[in-house]
Amino acid sequence: MRKYFGTDGIRGRANRGNMTAPMAMTIAAAAGQHFAKKGHRSRVVIAKDTRISGYMIEAALQSGFVSVGMDVMLLGPVPTPAVGMLTRSLRADLGVMISASHNPYADNGIKLFGPDGFKLSDDIELAIEHLMEGGIEDHLVDAAHLGRAKRIDDAAARYIEAVKSSLPRHLTLEGLRIVIDCAHGAAYKVAPTVLWELGAEIVTLGTEPNGININDGCGSTSLSALKSRVLETRADMGIALDGDADRVILVDERGREVDGDQLMAAIALDWKRRGMLAGDAVVATVMSNLGLERRLAEEHIRLIRTKVGDRYVVEEMRRGGYNLGGEQSGHVVMTDYATTGDGLLAALQLLTSLRETGRPLSEVSHVFEPVPQLLKNVRFTKGNPLEKPEIQEKLTSLEAGLQGRGRLVVRKSGTEPLIRVMAEGDDAEEITSLVNQLCADIAAAG
Repeated sequence: MRKYFGTDGIRGRANRGNMTAPMAMTIAAAAGQHFAKKGHRSRVVIAKDTRISGYMIEAALQSGFVSVGMDVMLLGPVPTPAVGMLTRSLRADLGVMISASHNPYADNGIKLFGPDGFKLSDDIELAIEHLMEGGIEDHLVDAAHLGRAKRIDDAAARYIEAVKSSLPRHLTLEGLRIVIDCAHGAAYKVAPTVLWELGAEIVTLGTEPNGININDGCGSTSLSALKSRVLETRADMGIALDGDADRVILVDERGREVDGDQLMAAIALDWKRRGMLAGDAVVATVMSNLGLERRLAEEHIRLIRTKVGDRYVVEEMRRGGYNLGGEQSGHVVMTDYATTGDGLLAALQLLTSLRETGRPLSEVSHVFEPVPQLLKNVRFTKGNPLEKPEIQEKLTSLEAGLQGRGRLVVRKSGTEPLIRVMAEGDDAEEITSLVNQLCADIAAAG
């Protein structure tokens, strides 16, 4: 059982608990010990989003890595997928992204990537935690073997070129008007640059970070401003990224939302047609809509489900040799191009389809009709209500009753004292009643 790491690295309130400078130094020193290789100068790359606390955590991580003899390469504000790419490109032993993704500015987090550019497994995170608990003093190197730090000034440019290269060379975005909302986050420079260099007419939102406005009424978790601007400017598409740009939600020319499930479906059908879909399968979490599963099945495409968390999606993709997966929340992973979710890359795949078919986004992206789905959270104060026999019996009974007509997913949050209850099925009233009753039972038990 991991103590510090959750579903996506270590996350918490900046300058409190797990997100203090001393803790960041300890994390860095422990991770450095785990990944440092004897016989050569070990390297780590560090990037961040635009939160004001990033300055503090970046400096603390740098100190921790240097103290155990690792050379540090500082990338500055770039998207999370750039860390995976540049960890491999720069032949680093470890990559770090400082970000709390879609959370408010007061939170921050530390995401770790291995030398292959992929997020760490549960086992490696647990090993790092053991090193953290053991203390770092005995592992500090002598003065002659301290690491050095260097800033990589062209990190953003390297990422821009990598993203552009995912499109066929003959394809441009000329004639398309695109509204891009960067959430005042890590992609505030690179995303508009990519779209402009590809020829699109761009309208920008969320491109003026000040350290405290990341995800504030903008980005993938707050679409109202983007929808309005798409309609006002008669744009062909709206693109909403989150704070670290590893997820995306689109808005079509009619102002309608296109979530991660619809994105995966659209890309899967396009890739299937072009012979690009590895294993004729898509990997998604248990939270993806049943409508997605049914629509893919019509095209003889399997939907393989995993636990919640994009790294579990990626682990299954690597295990089975699949190249497309993601989450309803907008993480879309395409391992032909990136090692983790990349919001901009996913949007470009849809733009490719728009250019090649001449169809509007409303036709290309709304691939299936979602079945009614309801998600509610129940806060508990002690123990784990899901372990109580009466709740387990209730769950078994409800799941049996939905067999063939819907799904029930109940899980404990990895970051908060919450039980998440999700149900979906063809009968909306039945689903609502089921979720409300189950939430009441869990609340009474917890």
